[in-house]
Amino acid sequence: MSASDLILASQIAFALYFILLNLGYLGLVLIASLSLKRYRDGHPLEKLPASYSGFEPPVSILAPAYNEEATIGASVKAMLQLDYPDYEVIVINDGSKDGTLDALKREFALVPLPTAPWPRISSATVRAIYASTSHPNLRVIDKENGGKADALNAGINASRCGLFCAVDADSILERDSLRRVVEPFLDEPRTIVTGGTIRIANGCEVTGGYLTKIGLPSNPLALFQVVEYFRAFLFGRAGWSPLNAVLIISGAFGVFRKEAVVAVGGYRHKTIGEDMELIVRLHRHYRMHRIPYRITFVADPVCWTEAPETFGILKNQRVRWQRGLCESLTLNLGLLCHPRGGTAGWLAFPFLAVFEWMGPLVEVAGVVLLLLAWLFGAISASAFVLLMLLALSLGMLRSVAALMLEEAYFHTYEKPRHTLMLILAALLENFGYRQLNTIWRLTGMWKWVTGAKSTWGTMTRTATWNKPG
Repeated sequence: MSASDLILASQIAFALYFILLNLGYLGLVLIASLSLKRYRDGHPLEKLPASYSGFEPPVSILAPAYNEEATIGASVKAMLQLDYPDYEVIVINDGSKDGTLDALKREFALVPLPTAPWPRISSATVRAIYASTSHPNLRVIDKENGGKADALNAGINASRCGLFCAVDADSILERDSLRRVVEPFLDEPRTIVTGGTIRIANGCEVTGGYLTKIGLPSNPLALFQVVEYFRAFLFGRAGWSPLNAVLIISGAFGVFRKEAVVAVGGYRHKTIGEDMELIVRLHRHYRMHRIPYRITFVADPVCWTEAPETFGILKNQRVRWQRGLCESLTLNLGLLCHPRGGTAGWLAFPFLAVFEWMGPLVEVAGVVLLLLAWLFGAISASAFVLLMLLALSLGMLRSVAALMLEEAYFHTYEKPRHTLMLILAALLENFGYRQLNTIWRLTGMWKWVTGAKSTWGTMTRTATWNKPG
């Protein structure tokens, strides 16, 4: 095969990949749109607060915390003010090196308890358990550092309820979020996991634990992440959910049936993407044992979290996310195209493997190949420019489609200038920001292949959205 034939074959392969990628996303957009419309029509807003009043199952909210001194007080206050009849809050201080535990003691009048959790799942040593004298449904576990997965396992051991809600300690739940995200457990008894939407708190205001003002961040990096989260949740998870093929429930806001998680051994300690790995493992376990189940994404329960505003922290986050994706899929390869794999094994798993796991490598290789083809005269300069513009245009289209879903079904940001800012961000993120993300994801793949250590770095919480009550 000549060099020109090889270039031509590669161009055809990359074109086919590009077409399938965008057809896949188009399909998810269509499914998500129909699903969101059906959900909205079946849940009039005036009925939501009392839809299942008195029937909700008890829930344990588990909030792992590591060096969260700046935001832990407001976050826990928000959890304690949720509109839900029966729940407990368990904060797990995972060996913080700052004043996280002291802040909790000051804010919530903690006293030590003599009891210890029933160790159904292994975790690092628990040093002490505290109860709040001001809030009877609040407990704090102080343990040696073991990572987020380890902290969640300690929280599961200490929890008293059949359902647990895993949240990030730096996040703020809207008051009715827990009620809404639990609904699928009432509608479908086979439900084992549900997850809600994550939104960016940068630019918002939280006063005394309440979200009092919704706004957009002024930091461009955080603003681009608002659009990213629209894509990830509104047509990513919302598109897969009706097919029972959601492979990612955000670790910042998910509700689990405790016995289902205990049955598969809890969170895996040595993985970086422990939240995704658990979801894929649950799919594999239930599919292989032929146990009927549902894993559901619910679009309107909202959890607000602070996004990174510096390149260094954002890079570390995206490197870890990609490495976590690689680990989650490879540790559960038995689900891929297994005769019992269902839609999770035959649709979602291959899609993530081809377009998310291998996506950064294919994208970079495709650009390099086009550049070489142009330099060696295999394609004209106009064809090269046209193909690059087509790629950018389709990237913009996906972002704008996610923004349209947000505006059509939720309209979270009500001011006209907010809409203009989001449209501008959806267009501008394709010039530099998305390419940086591809490089960071490629770095994550390389770290996974080489087994190099990957760390979060220091996540500096500005907490500018947190106002004293």
